[in-house]
Amino acid sequence: MRLRVLGIVLAGGKGTRLYPLTKERAKPAVPFGGKYRIVDFVLSNFINSGINSIYVLTQFKSQSLLQHLSEGWQFGGLLKNQFIIPVPAQMRAKDEAWYQGTADAIYQNINLIEQSDPHVVAIFGADHIYRMNITSMIEYHEHKRAHVTIAALPVEKRLASEFGVIETAPDGRIIGFHEKKADAPTIPGDPTRVYASMGNYVFATRALRDELNTDAEDPLSSHDFGRDILPSMVGRREMYAYDFQTNVIPGEAAGAVPYWRDVGTIDAYYEANLDLRAVAPALNLYNPQWPLRTVAYPDPPAKFTFDDEDRRGQAIDSLVSSNCILSGGSVRNSVLFRGVRVHSGALVEDSVILDNVDIGRRAKIRRAILDKNVRVPADAQIGYDLDADRRSHYVSDSGIVVVEGQRSAMEVSTLFV
Repeated sequence: MRLRVLGIVLAGGKGTRLYPLTKERAKPAVPFGGKYRIVDFVLSNFINSGINSIYVLTQFKSQSLLQHLSEGWQFGGLLKNQFIIPVPAQMRAKDEAWYQGTADAIYQNINLIEQSDPHVVAIFGADHIYRMNITSMIEYHEHKRAHVTIAALPVEKRLASEFGVIETAPDGRIIGFHEKKADAPTIPGDPTRVYASMGNYVFATRALRDELNTDAEDPLSSHDFGRDILPSMVGRREMYAYDFQTNVIPGEAAGAVPYWRDVGTIDAYYEANLDLRAVAPALNLYNPQWPLRTVAYPDPPAKFTFDDEDRRGQAIDSLVSSNCILSGGSVRNSVLFRGVRVHSGALVEDSVILDNVDIGRRAKIRRAILDKNVRVPADAQIGYDLDADRRSHYVSDSGIVVVEGQRSAMEVSTLFV
């Protein structure tokens, strides 16, 4: 019997710690890595794992996410089990409220599970940058005959207070949960690390339905998997942790460490993007056996023009995406998204430049994130005087300047005077 798997992606998070990049978009729709969106990672993991029946549950500021899904991810065929369908909040609860928690989001859409009639349901978040062969996790789940399997990331014990920690027996059976406790139990046989919950779950369908129905009737519940449903299942259900470090991606080098990053803050987002510039980055975007899929745009290739000593179009240790033109400007240690223009004499260093940004002549950008459609006037400087930058822009704890996008050229020009 071939196992029927339904994928559900939770893509409704506000992403408040990523402000101002999430001012006008949901966190899963935030651009990453030159041409992608954060949601592309979980969807690519599902498709590459052979899971083609996927619902994407949206909620806050979902327009940009819905547009991205419609342009690059929705597909249909002759088989009813091949679909990627975005599902806006249906407000099916008795009080017609927004989703109250991760479990409530699934409960309000339980009709979709009943219609699909899967053997297992894979519930994954859309907030992280990671590569995962989900088939391996499902095989582990079936081998253990589990009611639920939770993806677990081994992290250093000193970080236990930052995560929801899973306590396990030596065979992987889950025996407890510890929310952000510095003294949380370590991994059996490894006193230096703990299992952090990745928020990715594989459920046996009947167990999921039963637990959701019970939780929905509990007036004291916050209707969240991590806080309510999963802790209540300890001792009642067969629960196992899946060690993410055992996950193997086809096409990756032997011994490669599985990649997972939380890009929940501006500093983490900036660092994860710039990590891609490495000669051999931990996140391999060039593996043809595990492609990272996204919207296919009809863009022309990137172009570099002029080769004079003080007017050279060049990019060093950088990612430069399609439709970019470096017209006598220099880029170092940076990531340029689609359609960026860097004009003569301009210098961009250690920065993340999103779609359709125009950087004027002789402008200087350093340690900054420029959101889409920003127009930087000639001779402007960003990242050189943080006190001045704070008067017009958001500046992170580590000094990363974020310039908001989607303004008119006239509006932006006044910010750099």
